[in-house]
Amino acid sequence: MDDQIKAVIPAHIGYIVDGNRRWAKKHGLPNYEGHLAGYYALKEVGLATLAAGVQYMSAYVFSTENWKRSSDEVKKLMGLTLRVLKSDVPEFNKNNVRLKVIGSLEGVDDKIIQAIRDAEADTAHNTGGVFALCFNYGGQREIVDAVKGIVDAGVPAEDVTEELIAQHLYAPEVPPVDIVVRTSGEQRLSNFMLWRSAYSEFLFLEKNWPDMTKDDVDAIIAEFTKRQRRFGG
Repeated sequence: MDDQIKAVIPAHIGYIVDGNRRWAKKHGLPNYEGHLAGYYALKEVGLATLAAGVQYMSAYVFSTENWKRSSDEVKKLMGLTLRVLKSDVPEFNKNNVRLKVIGSLEGVDDKIIQAIRDAEADTAHNTGGVFALCFNYGGQREIVDAVKGIVDAGVPAEDVTEELIAQHLYAPEVPPVDIVVRTSGEQRLSNFMLWRSAYSEFLFLEKNWPDMTKDDVDAIIAEFTKRQRRFGG
């Protein structure tokens, strides 16, 4: 990017983590090795994103549909999730990063639920940005749960607004996504942040997620800086 152009730092970058299994296949490795490589990339890219001044980084790491995968693959993905939630907490604290998990807890093992609560509590004091994991997450499910919450609260239909629905989303403090980045060449949302991506910019990258590095963060911000956002105006 031209040094004369001042970078526009998005408040929230959302990553659709895609291509772990393709990366493994390309390298003649089992799927787990792809997920492990993706885990390392997630930490590098996520922390670099927040270090660049982005306030919120979200990553789509496990969708509500991913339970359909083989029991062995799901088990190993749960193991990596626990690794982030437990073993990596000191690293988040060292980087002054707050961990947040966005998604439904329905059907999630009690051990993981407790790890989520502990990790969020242990990093709650950090002020260097929010590292949000979209775990057991589905955009449509999130909106349905928000509507259920409004109905349960007895809110009259005429009082339901966009703002009210936003207040009932998972982690309502997390703002709309400024730019959604998806790897592996696929060009779709796959049920990611449907409400928060209403006016998002989109960036589709050909590389698989494990090939992402901190250098890609600078390129993403440079691309975002070039975009002209009109929000319908």
